[in-house]
Amino acid sequence: MTGEGSSAWQILHNYSFGEFAVPGGSIYVQPNEKYTGSSPQWWYEKFWREDAANRRKYRYAKAAVGFVIGVALGLRFGLEGASALTGLLLAGAVAGGDWFVYWYSFHKTAVWRGARRGETITGRALRRSLGRSGYRVLDGRAIRGQASIDHLVIGPGGVWIVDNESWSPDTEIACYAGRLFFGEKYGSKVAKALVERAEAFAELLTRETGVPVTITPVMAVHCGLMPKGGVVMAEGLTLLRPKLAAKLIRSADGDVLNDAQIELLTRTAARELQRV
Repeated sequence: MTGEGSSAWQILHNYSFGEFAVPGGSIYVQPNEKYTGSSPQWWYEKFWREDAANRRKYRYAKAAVGFVIGVALGLRFGLEGASALTGLLLAGAVAGGDWFVYWYSFHKTAVWRGARRGETITGRALRRSLGRSGYRVLDGRAIRGQASIDHLVIGPGGVWIVDNESWSPDTEIACYAGRLFFGEKYGSKVAKALVERAEAFAELLTRETGVPVTITPVMAVHCGLMPKGGVVMAEGLTLLRPKLAAKLIRSADGDVLNDAQIELLTRTAARELQRV
């Protein structure tokens, strides 16, 4: 983030908040006692609100520049009588565009801040995109007494589990030398946990139906820095932006399961898996 929106996040960027470590901080330095006891989400919203005046000030300055350029363009193309209007139009466009950019950057953190539920967003997107392709989506399922998953997807291309997670806006999510990283921390525990859940679900469905099942684990990342393309594959886990989950599933070979097997697996999952 640069310009008017940078000052609020820059303050937050200088500190480390435990699990949500900010790259600008350090896992080797204890956090400032002044900032303990409140979540990083709380501080993010606080600094964002306090920075509103700066954002408006910079927006007015950008709009003024847009007005001057608009007037100059009007004069350049022989619109002397309408040059003020072109200036106003361009100033409005610049101000509106600037507002949208910063609003969108804040909106993207909604799941991380707790303002929206990631499983609701992803579940709706999966059903909307996959329903007509013969896929069934079961939300919030668990093997009794064991860990749960947010979505179980069963269809012609196979079976997937999809979980939802969010990290702080500047936590880089990447794969280096085959290992998963969240900022400066290893992501092996996160990957291993979801891979093991996929194996446990596959074992149960195979045992109860007699249909050989392999489940692909997927994690929908609602907040955090993803590489270009929005997909990271590491340690048996695929992490991607929520809007890409359905595309990934549709891209699989569509001849893995037939209609009867899809129906059997769906009914068995609905019966044997506890709803959470």
